[in-house]
Amino acid sequence: MGTVGRVGGVGRTLLTIAAVFVTSTLLHAQKAPLRVIVSNGVKTFVEALEPAYEKSSGRTMAVTYGTSSVLVKDIAGGAPFDVVIATQEAIAELDKTGKLAAGTPTAIGRARVGLGVPHGSPKPTATTAAQVKQALLAAKGIAYAGNGASRPTIEAMFTKLGIADAVKGKSFLDVGSDGSIARVRKGDADLLITLVSEIMPAPGIDLVGPLPAEFGGDVRFAGAVGAAASDATAARAFLAALVSRESTATLHQKGLER
Repeated sequence: MGTVGRVGGVGRTLLTIAAVFVTSTLLHAQKAPLRVIVSNGVKTFVEALEPAYEKSSGRTMAVTYGTSSVLVKDIAGGAPFDVVIATQEAIAELDKTGKLAAGTPTAIGRARVGLGVPHGSPKPTATTAAQVKQALLAAKGIAYAGNGASRPTIEAMFTKLGIADAVKGKSFLDVGSDGSIARVRKGDADLLITLVSEIMPAPGIDLVGPLPAEFGGDVRFAGAVGAAASDATAARAFLAALVSRESTATLHQKGLER
């Protein structure tokens, strides 16, 4: 009987240890940050929603920002993530390579390409193609992101206006919109071209306005859950919050449109 009692006691001890381990593991999983990879074009929108999500879910967020092209390379290289928000083209590319959970890519919103100038500088009138052409030719320097989603629109506009050669020598192609913004603040360039959603929050930069509609320039963003998301339910919940009716006003405040 004594031996049986000792064996039973050991068994109960092992069960207790196992229960503590499982509970600890579950609590750790519940507290693990939601890993979100985000394009710079929707940075301020995500930042605005982050506190409310963390408060309602009880889960913190670990967010990485960058240009969509760089984010795609990071993910291809094995960067872990639960949710990714990037241009529609980038999301489509990731979907084709199996990096996204099936059926989760969701349209988030769009941003127009616009013009910005150093804070306090005179703003050129740029509501027509002729006015934009005049502003570009008059600029001392033009800054835009060489790896940004807006680059094709910008360079197609130069070609359409017939000034590609004229502006080539005074154009600065920096890494990301942050590099272009820094270029303008430094004084090397006095005209910034990037997404309106990136110009609006930029310190030391004033928004002139979006490019005329004839140049196109909409960059559309989408989000998706990672195929290897650590908590797909939490990832889907955050994605749903981004496209909810309640988030639309914030989206517009940050220079984006549905």
